[in-house]
Amino acid sequence: MNKGLLIVICGPSGAGKGTVHDAVLACMPQIRRSISVTTRLPREGEVEGVNYYYRTLAQYQQMIAHGEFLETASVFDNYYGTPKAAVMETLASGYDVMFEIDVAGARQIKAKYSESILIFIMTPDFKTLEARLRGRGTESEASLKTRLTGARVELMQYQMFDYIVFNDKIEDTVMRVEAIIHAEKSRIRRNTERIEGILAE
Repeated sequence: MNKGLLIVICGPSGAGKGTVHDAVLACMPQIRRSISVTTRLPREGEVEGVNYYYRTLAQYQQMIAHGEFLETASVFDNYYGTPKAAVMETLASGYDVMFEIDVAGARQIKAKYSESILIFIMTPDFKTLEARLRGRGTESEASLKTRLTGARVELMQYQMFDYIVFNDKIEDTVMRVEAIIHAEKSRIRRNTERIEGILAE
């Protein structure tokens, strides 16, 4: 049984990375969603091990000290991180794991797991990105400018990624991401044992 793929979906706010991530998961049942550890309290209806793994700040800091995270970040006075053991166990079982995460988190994951596949989702151009952000009707001009500046900074780090998919039509984008995953599964280095087994018949 081949080891699963660790797939990271990144992209600026408004590029559609969350939509792509969820659509690919819906279409490819062999992919598991990454579940993070957090120090924030559970919200109503959230379930331990389904939405998050909930830990105290002291427990979280101990996990950091023991090197138990693939990536970790502080967001609005709470910590969020990806538990390495759970991900490695899932991959070893032959299932793929997919992340939707920011560029900083992707960089941490790539540094700790070089086989990870990093995919950047981007609009065809910045005019399209601005139009999508404005279309939400939730952004002030100051917030809009900040998000566009942040998107440019993220895109400038394109060389750390393995693939970029320009999201014009969501259906086409999802198909291209699925094609990347299928192509990665067909790499010779991922199929050496199977090939050798066939040759030994």
